[in-house]
Amino acid sequence: MPLSSSTSRTSSGYEVRRLHLDPTPQMEALARAAGDLYTRTVVSFWRTVRKQAVWLKPSSMMRWHTSGQLHAHSADAVVQSFYAALKSWRKRRKMDPHAKPPHHRRRYYRVQWKSSAIRVQNGCLVLSNGRGNAPLIVPWSWDRPVLVELGWTGATYELRCVYQREDSVSPPLGDGVAGVDLGEVHLAVVHDGQHTTIFNGHALRAKRQYQNKIQATLAAKQSRLKKGSRRWRKLQRSKRKQLRQLDHQIRDLLHKQTTALVSTLHASRVQTVVIGDVRDLRQRVDYGSAANQRIHQMVTGRVRWLITYKAERRGMRGVLQDEAYTSQECPRCLHRHKPQGRDYRCPACGFCFHRDGVGAINIRRKYLGLGPVVGVMASPTGVRWHPHQRARVAR
Repeated sequence: MPLSSSTSRTSSGYEVRRLHLDPTPQMEALARAAGDLYTRTVVSFWRTVRKQAVWLKPSSMMRWHTSGQLHAHSADAVVQSFYAALKSWRKRRKMDPHAKPPHHRRRYYRVQWKSSAIRVQNGCLVLSNGRGNAPLIVPWSWDRPVLVELGWTGATYELRCVYQREDSVSPPLGDGVAGVDLGEVHLAVVHDGQHTTIFNGHALRAKRQYQNKIQATLAAKQSRLKKGSRRWRKLQRSKRKQLRQLDHQIRDLLHKQTTALVSTLHASRVQTVVIGDVRDLRQRVDYGSAANQRIHQMVTGRVRWLITYKAERRGMRGVLQDEAYTSQECPRCLHRHKPQGRDYRCPACGFCFHRDGVGAINIRRKYLGLGPVVGVMASPTGVRWHPHQRARVAR
């Protein structure tokens, strides 16, 4: 039976209704069948690549692997999700050479039903699982969705039903350009020519510090025990569980903040997102062990990838720009001065602004080939992460 429901609207013209369900043996069997199909797809694909040096097409894989417990289109959706992850990896590795392809096996996986397998009948949502299998039936008092997905939230199953909104018209994009300065103290600072927005990274730094503390504490305890002993294995399980939970929290934080960033730029009719290139930062700085650890744990590569693909999904374009001296050069008189603290104060002309905001302004200015900035800059706006911030901006 349904536990609760919620609705969220996205700026991309879709409405998502979420319904939490108590686990049932039928849902477990469907998720297990999807996991088995995904695993067979992963194993077959990479085994063919390794032994025959051939990358199979999605159509070939969908003919090769099917499932007798899922609807034909639901089985195709599982195979297509692997190829979507593969395409995302091939695109991401151009900016991040350390990106890893999809290779993990899945015991359980999400199940999708396309419109051909969805119908509403007698106050129930009927999701077909193919000929000879019982459909998944859920009490329903809404219209027929165009897509349904069943996924696990950690405690319950969640039914995500997608509706296409006919009354939503996406505003046309302009020709605006925004500069993005990535950093360690602040996740990102954005300047679009008029406004500067700071996306605070305090929560991310706190989680990173706590992650390092847990790893050091448990590693010290393990070093006093015999490797492989019962106590050592117990600590190893505890460490993996805690670190995995923090990884999930960090991933959630990054997704929500980058989605808010891209949504802010989209609302400002920005067409081009210029991101400062800091890929070689680790090789050219040395600030001591403590500062070096924070720099090496910066997630600028992941943030850059998240911003780029989310911007392109909105119709915007992401480009890289050399960020050398952008935080030291005064936007007004072009005098270079290495600031102390978080505020930039130019000793030549007296210009004062947020240090990372200066970096974002100069990244945009360098990309456009503009001269010095004239006039008074508006004070930057701060955006803090909070646990209940939605990954998808509601309208």
